[in-house]
Amino acid sequence: MSKSITKNPPSYFSFQPVSYWEESDPLTAILRNVKGTNRRQMIADFWDQDRFSELDPTLLADSPSPEVRRELEAIHPSFMGGEYLPDFLPTEVEIARIELKSTTSDVVSIRARRRPKDELVHYRIVDEYENTYEIQPETSTAPLTQGELIALIDTSDCGLEVGLAHCFNALNYSETRGAEHLRHFTTVSSLFYPDLFKHYDGEHEAWVRDNT
Repeated sequence: MSKSITKNPPSYFSFQPVSYWEESDPLTAILRNVKGTNRRQMIADFWDQDRFSELDPTLLADSPSPEVRRELEAIHPSFMGGEYLPDFLPTEVEIARIELKSTTSDVVSIRARRRPKDELVHYRIVDEYENTYEIQPETSTAPLTQGELIALIDTSDCGLEVGLAHCFNALNYSETRGAEHLRHFTTVSSLFYPDLFKHYDGEHEAWVRDNT
């Protein structure tokens, strides 16, 4: 369970990106709006191995063509993960994502965008099943601090009032099977917030310990 609302938050809660629209490195610029989880990992792997030029350019698109998507899904159902997210609105970027180790590797995407003649940053949460998520805050005048993003995630849920980073574990938990098999079921990550993965990975480890 999240401890994001606290009198003494960790120091990393204060981190705040300068902008969601200025990438810190070339790989971030490439990955920013690539929807598919497996494609993102493939791109990152090829980049790290200095083999980026060997990648088929069709794999770098935000959304692959239906033909390419079918070819990827034929390799393994996990290639569906993220590919059925809604397309990005103009100026919209993904600021964090929640990935599930379900059969089809489902993804929830947290996004920010700017509107013409509007200085506010607008936020929304989308998934691959057209679910609607309440979100607070809906807007801000600057990028969220890491603590504010964590609070946004922790106050959104899938009906169980445990926060979006934890509700999928809770939905799949049963006392007969225990919690250990769900240790890495949910992953929260971000290209903009360097400590987000570690924060929730620690919470998931504690959740397993508390339910074992």
